[in-house]
Amino acid sequence: MKRQLVFGFVLALMGACNSPGNSDVALQPTLADYEVGEKWVWKYKGVTTSGEVRSEGEDTRKIVSADGKLGMIIGTDTIPVADIVKPDESETPKYDWPLEAGKKWKYEVNWTSQDGTTGTQSQDAEVVSFKEETVEAGTFMAYTIQYKGTITNSRGYSAETDEVWLYAPAVKSFIKLTQVQDDFHYEEELIEYSKPQ
Repeated sequence: MKRQLVFGFVLALMGACNSPGNSDVALQPTLADYEVGEKWVWKYKGVTTSGEVRSEGEDTRKIVSADGKLGMIIGTDTIPVADIVKPDESETPKYDWPLEAGKKWKYEVNWTSQDGTTGTQSQDAEVVSFKEETVEAGTFMAYTIQYKGTITNSRGYSAETDEVWLYAPAVKSFIKLTQVQDDFHYEEELIEYSKPQ
């Protein structure tokens, strides 16, 4: 379930921002910002405080042409890029545009995982900084976005959450995610980003 929940956030973050380079403000991307052949690979690991590994592996995304339109391969699905870059009309969005250091907002969402579990997430969001960050895939200018709040689900689960996303406009995605939910710690880090030559 944890991996499925993160999947939804990753999909949202892929469409998060688009100002390549060193801009202090990130705007929502457009379809034109993606190109066939772009590829992202992250490694991920989720561990309890007792040391139990609940999830571990690699996650790959790639832009392809599907029926003449751009699509992103995510697992066994191909999601239209037009859907990924569609503006979020919510009053409590995952991202409040444009992103810039110091910006704050409330993020709230109701969700359903692939196994039918429903849940609610409510967090205070803040763009803490915009500075150079290094991960396995390289060094990028990145926004540090912190989300703090709670998550509950229909199975009786309830936890305090603290998430930090490092978002790099140059790769149109996050380069690192650190997530803590009570006794569970999850990390995801970009290990490869490539564009067609």
